[in-house]
Amino acid sequence: MVIMKVLVVNCGSSSLKYKLYEMPVERLLAKGAIERIGEKGGSIKNHRQGLESILKEIDGVQAVGHRVVHGAEEFKEPTLLNRKVINKIKACCALAPLHNPANLEGIFACSDILKGIPQVAVFDTAFHQTLPEKAFIYGLPYRFYQKDKIRKYGFHGTSHEYVAIEAAKRLRKSILKVNLITCHLGNGCSITAVKKGKSVDTSMGFTPLEGLLMGTRSGDIDPALVTYLIQKKNMSTQDVDVLLNKESGLKGVSGVSNDMRKIKEAAQKGNPRAKLAIEIFVYRIQKYISAYLGILGKTDAVVFTAGIGENQPQVIKDTCRNLFDNLKQKPKVMVIPTDEELMIARQVYRVVSRE
Repeated sequence: MVIMKVLVVNCGSSSLKYKLYEMPVERLLAKGAIERIGEKGGSIKNHRQGLESILKEIDGVQAVGHRVVHGAEEFKEPTLLNRKVINKIKACCALAPLHNPANLEGIFACSDILKGIPQVAVFDTAFHQTLPEKAFIYGLPYRFYQKDKIRKYGFHGTSHEYVAIEAAKRLRKSILKVNLITCHLGNGCSITAVKKGKSVDTSMGFTPLEGLLMGTRSGDIDPALVTYLIQKKNMSTQDVDVLLNKESGLKGVSGVSNDMRKIKEAAQKGNPRAKLAIEIFVYRIQKYISAYLGILGKTDAVVFTAGIGENQPQVIKDTCRNLFDNLKQKPKVMVIPTDEELMIARQVYRVVSRE
């Protein structure tokens, strides 16, 4: 067994989170985060400077794993980084303009600072590359998929895969023999149908906007609303984009916050919109779970994870109330803390060891 120190890097547009693991024993050696990178009042100008400050505190890094949000159809599994792979990730920036450029910043910084150390990209979209065509093709003229690759991609794949593996362990079954519905409920929310260990459908789509009601994202709406807002309300495309991604969801409905804890407090004090926001949130989850029960047939477990999924038991209780009453074999309900960084470290170790 080869012991390896693996640094996991997650670069957001103005943040940098990291964890250092000793693999394959999965011992966490260090972790931390830097916020407000490049922002007014922040002390760190860019991701390179952030990584330099981190690497002053840790040493002996033997491999690096990067979370990359969008791998399109190019990447179906974790991939060792080289110039060709980096160019393909750049090409995916058009599909994730807020995320992939920041991910690349981290890749470039590590390439400069940790010369010669192998780096691996782990893609949020990779786990969902097993979706069948009937699940990922939109009802548009087929040329939009052929020429522009407009399709459902799905996100949070690393989280869904991690909790699926952990759920199989708790069920004492092979991951290849379980059917699961995994619910990642945080500020961003998505649900995935996992059949015999593979993602066969998921709620997020071409972008992370599709699907459930989220912290600030609307989730599913009538697409004609977009043209209505542009034509009748004289909103620009940028205005509509901001509205749907940053001003809607729990925040928009409640008028209180995108934080479920604050919304619950307001609802308990009698705020009707806060109460409505929670009801819509739960109802959307119930709709997707019900749909995926129909797709999967016999389902071993429904798994909840992430900030809301792990820390809001009343939401889970409300979601599952009467949901399985018409089933002869009811799935187990599980709450499993996600650990995307550990999942990335496992995949990095596997890729580098193989190479």
